[in-house]
Amino acid sequence: MERAVSSDRRRFLTTGAAVLGATAAAQLGLPHVARAIEPPLPDHVFRLGVASGDPLPDGIVLWTRLAPDPLHGGGMPDRPVTVEWEVAEDERFRRTVRRGAARALPALGHSVHADVRGLRPGRAYWYRFRTGGQMSPVGRTRTAPDPQGSGGRLRVALASCQNWQQGYFTPYADMRAQDPDVVLFVGDYIYESLPAAGAVRRHEGSDEPYTLVQYRNRYAQYRTDPHLAAMHAAAPWVVTFDDHEVDNDYAGQVPQDPAKQSHAAFVARLTAAYQAYYEHMPVRASAIPKGPHIQMYRRLDFGRLARLNVLDTRQFRSDQATTQSGADSASATMLGARQKQWLLDGLHRSPARWNLIASQIMMAETDLQVGPGKLWYYDAWDGYQAERNAFMKEFTKVRNPVVLSGDRHLTMVSDLKRDFADPRSAVVGAEFVGTSVSSGGDQDLAAFHRDWDPRKADNPHWKLIDAHRGYHLFDIRADGIDAQVRVPETVLRPEAASRTFARLRVEAGRPGVRLV
Repeated sequence: MERAVSSDRRRFLTTGAAVLGATAAAQLGLPHVARAIEPPLPDHVFRLGVASGDPLPDGIVLWTRLAPDPLHGGGMPDRPVTVEWEVAEDERFRRTVRRGAARALPALGHSVHADVRGLRPGRAYWYRFRTGGQMSPVGRTRTAPDPQGSGGRLRVALASCQNWQQGYFTPYADMRAQDPDVVLFVGDYIYESLPAAGAVRRHEGSDEPYTLVQYRNRYAQYRTDPHLAAMHAAAPWVVTFDDHEVDNDYAGQVPQDPAKQSHAAFVARLTAAYQAYYEHMPVRASAIPKGPHIQMYRRLDFGRLARLNVLDTRQFRSDQATTQSGADSASATMLGARQKQWLLDGLHRSPARWNLIASQIMMAETDLQVGPGKLWYYDAWDGYQAERNAFMKEFTKVRNPVVLSGDRHLTMVSDLKRDFADPRSAVVGAEFVGTSVSSGGDQDLAAFHRDWDPRKADNPHWKLIDAHRGYHLFDIRADGIDAQVRVPETVLRPEAASRTFARLRVEAGRPGVRLV
């Protein structure tokens, strides 16, 4: 997806998307979609901005949610509202290519998910919404390349773990300046934790979210972050969730604390959390939840250059092991039988040069025990080793597998090994565990290295570990992947300069990753 950056697009990246009022809408001549006259709406219904996601060669999902009072349930009248949308080839909407209307329903929080088709592959588009004489911010998106295209460049930004209370979402300002083709977010979009008095920014409410309205309010608060909103408006996102969108370290329908949350209560909480997730994410209608279930694992192709397999490592997993023997159990599963087979089929039948796997949690081993013996995080793939090791065997038959993960609040870049118990085992792939956007705040780096550097000898597959906040940026071409670890000076201020902390390279046809 390599292309020149026009002056219009540079201006968009510099200034962001401006909110246009009703007068501006009339001046721009936005066509009206025929509809019945509806009662007036409250002012400022587009406070949560716009977003796009899950790009196809001919289509994209456009998102917004009407919420004039975002932190108090939304503030919309209890009735459906018609929302018009428009897609153009230029920022000033002189060349409109698609337009339509959607119904924003109270039952779905007045969210809109317009699945627009009939677009051209590998193209930038601009879009906006209008309702009740009010205009949304303008968003920019991009379709996936032609299915038969194998060249060019795909620029992917990897992000995860954005805790409102522990820092500002400063890394997104730099991410927007880097102009990615797509943002891959692999979990912990919100945190369900209690409001903390001494936090950098305090969570709304007075408790953890349990009900649908409470989850809506938490998502709405996160969506008001200006850097996050601007990044959503600048590029399409591909998203999946981890645990904090529901409850820390939950597994399937088992909460973190079963003694405090009954099964019925937790099922109700899952139902609320998954619905609020859908309402706030630019995903297709196939993800509309059915009670305590949501369909999130899916596959996106970017020509023949890259295939992206997006996993769901929460809904179908066995409960976490608590012992080393439990972690070795052949019956323990992270993905469930159906998703596991879906992933294997997609990998083995892939026409792509690069086979990317978006896993919410780290796949490579993390041996926490210094010296003889092993000690693992059981919530990660180390707690499901039989299944993980089976995938490592399959990776030997997959073209250029690369895993993109989150969760750890650290940068951890590793070779993937056929057998992590054998240091001489073959390298079968590479994994990039992206650091957090803000979770953990500005970490004490000296203390981090005192704690973690002694473990390097027991984890020879690690190529880089670091505790800066930020994100990872990948330039994917046919011959290799060039990766950058981008880090801000601080997340304790809304604005801060960023830099490249490290550069890494994955060569096509040569499993593993190296520092440049």
